Amino acid sequence: MPRVDHVTETGRDRHPEGSRPGDWLRVLRADLWTFRADPLPPFLWLRWLPHGLVCLAGVIVLGTSASLLDDTYGQNAQYALLMSAGQGAAVVLALWRPVPAWLLSTAVSVAIALAARSQLISGQSAPDAAWPWAAPGVAAHSLVLLLLALRVPTRVAFEALAVTALATYLVQGVIGASRYAGTGVVAVSVFTVVVLLGVALRGRREARDELGRQTTITAEERARRTVLEERSRIARELHDVVAHHMSVISIQAQVAPHLVDDPSDELKENLAGIRQNALEALTELRRVLGVLRSENPEDPYGLGESGAGAAPDAPQPTLDRLDALIENTRAAGLCVTADVRGEPRRPYPPGVELSAYRIVQEALSNALRHAPGSDVRVRVGHVPEGLLLEITNSRPERAVPSSPGAGHGLLGMRERAAMLGGYVRARPAPHGGFGVVAFLPRDGVARDPLDEDVQGPPGAEYTVPEPPTGEGIP
Repeated sequence: MPRVDHVTETGRDRHPEGSRPGDWLRVLRADLWTFRADPLPPFLWLRWLPHGLVCLAGVIVLGTSASLLDDTYGQNAQYALLMSAGQGAAVVLALWRPVPAWLLSTAVSVAIALAARSQLISGQSAPDAAWPWAAPGVAAHSLVLLLLALRVPTRVAFEALAVTALATYLVQGVIGASRYAGTGVVAVSVFTVVVLLGVALRGRREARDELGRQTTITAEERARRTVLEERSRIARELHDVVAHHMSVISIQAQVAPHLVDDPSDELKENLAGIRQNALEALTELRRVLGVLRSENPEDPYGLGESGAGAAPDAPQPTLDRLDALIENTRAAGLCVTADVRGEPRRPYPPGVELSAYRIVQEALSNALRHAPGSDVRVRVGHVPEGLLLEITNSRPERAVPSSPGAGHGLLGMRERAAMLGGYVRARPAPHGGFGVVAFLPRDGVARDPLDEDVQGPPGAEYTVPEPPTGEGIP
């Protein structure tokens, strides 16, 4: 079968273009033998004014052409009126269906030229009459070609011009006549200028429309950037002012009982309540700060791709769903092993569980994209100070081209951990693997267990993992 490409200049103009010598005939038939509608584009001024002017031009063409055919070429009055009506109708039809209008105008013009030829040969016409194109015919066909070039792809406009020139050559140069003034060259020259003008105007309109679309996109992006900058400023102010004062309240409520000799149980209870409320307020404030700092206003809850289409009040994923996440990753083609050490002494705050889930999710997604076929190890460690995560992968089976926008996932993981007072460390291993280590403090107090002698719960074998250096990575 011949290779068939599709050349598209507009959203609806699709024409086959083959590589064999005979394919250009099918291209011409698809381009020029069609009755599709190509309406005029909307104008900034009165929309129907150009339609009225074109219709007036069609009436003028009808009258002048009928008179010329009768007086100059000696045609029958009924035949002259019929041919003139065809030329005028082609001009009007070009407002809505330019290609059929061009077909009609070309056919009528050829018919007029062939009918006038017999009169020229027999001497019944005026001597030295303009042939094969008379002035009304040139005007009508030029207007049709202009309206066609304004609406159809450039290739179609030049195809119509080429076919018109070919028809003119066949009638004047091949068939010929006698006692006439040749107008073929002048007519084709006029048609060429008209088509070039129409193509230029169409290109200018398309460029202006594209510029308008780009301007709109730029304005929307500028507005979005302004909103994000304002949200970031608000987040900084909340963090620097409100979070500081809430932390001070929490610390003072914790220290206050030790400043009083033999404090009553009621005082201790009230101060403990103040501290607990302050800590909960800090937790909620961090969640609000995460929303404000989100780069995607449409996804302020940090659901990401996995949360597309989820309602904002849908249950957030927790550590209980890690097994399902790992199973989904295995189903995608990665060999994943999970290792959980220790047990949480008390439930983690929702923000810690959500961030832990998202960090593991992003790390596994990175392994799928950048290390296909590798072995992945997920380690979850519960220590007194918080939650430790380690996700490492071996060298991928094949090289993978870098993805555009690489690095945003790691940045998001770091921001999530920093929002809770933790950290994320990621680095490649010498043998070609990659590792991510994250620590999320239980109560939102920033501590770096890699700089401390932090051990797991009594009896646990798990110790704080060092950032991956190639050793121990599968």
